[in-house]
This record gives sequence, C-alpha cells and structure tokens, in this order.
Amino acid sequence: MAGVVTVTVGPAESGMKLLLFLEARLGKGVPRAAIQKWIRTGQVRVDGGRAKPFDRLLAGQSVRIPPHEPGETAPERLKASGPPLEILYEDAETVVVKKPRGLAAQGGTGLSDSVADRLLAMYAGTNVSPAPVHRLDRETTGILVAGKTHEARRRLSEIFAGREAKKTYLAWVAGRWPEERAVTLSDRLEKAASGTGLEKVRAGAGRQALARVRPLRLGEGASLLAVELFTGRTHQIRVQLATRGHPVLGDRKYGAPPHATPLMLHAWRLELPGLPPLVCAPDWDGEWAP
Repeated sequence: MAGVVTVTVGPAESGMKLLLFLEARLGKGVPRAAIQKWIRTGQVRVDGGRAKPFDRLLAGQSVRIPPHEPGETAPERLKASGPPLEILYEDAETVVVKKPRGLAAQGGTGLSDSVADRLLAMYAGTNVSPAPVHRLDRETTGILVAGKTHEARRRLSEIFAGREAKKTYLAWVAGRWPEERAVTLSDRLEKAASGTGLEKVRAGAGRQALARVRPLRLGEGASLLAVELFTGRTHQIRVQLATRGHPVLGDRKYGAPPHATPLMLHAWRLELPGLPPLVCAPDWDGEWAP
C-alpha cells in the first residue's frame, strides 16, 4: 500500500480542478469514485485544509494524497440511491443529463446520492466513468454535462472555465421585472463574512458577475426571465436578481416570498463547441407556468 504522499502543484497545473489534478497525478490506478470519496471524507487536504472536487488549485499549493492500494475501488460506483438520470445527449466522450430538483451534482458529507453517484451506477461495468464537469445548485434543475474520460473532462472543464459555454437559464421571479428589453447585469460578488456560505453583492468588492436578462413574460405577481450567464459565480443568478428586488420564486435563502413553490430556476439552453445546441424544457407544467 502506498503511504501518505504530499505533492506540490506545478506551474503547468495551476488552475486545474482538484479532482482532475488527482486523476492526472494518479493515473488509471485509482478510479474516480475512490478519489471522490477521499475528497468527500476529508482524506485529501490542500495546504492542510479540506477542499471540494471543483476547487481550482494554484501553483505551489501542497496536496495530501491518502494511503491507497493501486486499483482501489469504492462501493458507491456500483449502486446509487435514486433512479437513472434522463439522458439528453450522448457521444463517445460526453453525456448530458437532465438534473432533477434536490439532487446535488457531486456527493458530499452526509449525502448518499448525487448526479455523480448515479452516473457511475448507470455506467457500471463499462470502461468509462462519467462525472460532471460543472455545477448546478442542488435545487436547480436542467442541463448538466459530464465527461466520460479524463481527457474529455479536462477538455470540457477548460471550455466552461474559458467562458466558451453559452448558458441560458429560465427563472420565475417575484414581482414585475422593470425592463421590457434585454439588459446586462454587472455586479461583484463575494462570500459573506458571517460564514453562512451566502453570496452577497458588495460594490467594488469580490469577483465580477455578468449576466444578460431578457424578459419572456411580465406580470404584476411574477415574471419569467431568460438569463444568459457570462460568468459562473456561486448563486450568481439568484443573488443578482434578488438584489434588484426580484428574488427567484421559492428562493427563501435570498428573500423570496414564503410559499410552497420550489426554486423556479432551470438550466434551459446550452451551447458548447463541438456539440449540437442543447435545450431542456422545465417540468413547470402548462407552458412553463406558474
């Protein structure tokens, strides 16, 4: 068994996501499911602290790799808690699925089910290990892209990181949206110092967040918007709309009126180089009611 190893991120590896970095360093000897389990349980450390699969690394950071046997497997590769996911598109390197509400993209502490887990179960017994290459919030539905191989995941991750992906969401928001034409939203977002994990908009602070909003239906009680993302900050759409007085319906975290409506945010359209345009209608009934 290989003992604990601490490796340093090289200049050429700067910007890589932790999961892809470990896959590249470990090769085919350790399956993706095992690496995900290490990260989820805190056995992998970055500069001494816990990290997430999609955290990007910087040159000079140290990464702790736990003891392991070559060929080690993880039991969650063979089973998942939920049904198979609906496949929207598939080729030799890519699979695109419709993410249901309430399902995390990646597993985590206390989670027994995720898109990653279901994909591994769906392709158990094959020579591929699909895994998501970007995120959707747990309560957000719609298009989610996974790469079937390490090379495909690396390439797709670079497309998303390089803003080559054209992503459009549908959002029902509270109240009448004030603009009748498309408008660009520009803010800076940073995490709140309270440790709650919420994102807040603070003028002149944080990372730039850009989106373009096009109204599809305007009403006094609620409005349906198409939102194209130019950046991919955590909770970006939810925060940018809420700070303008129009939170996404069902988003209690960011000030939506309390009622039984679930989060009305859906990854609707996606365009990626080399793939056909992808469209996924929401399960909101009756021409996307409310």
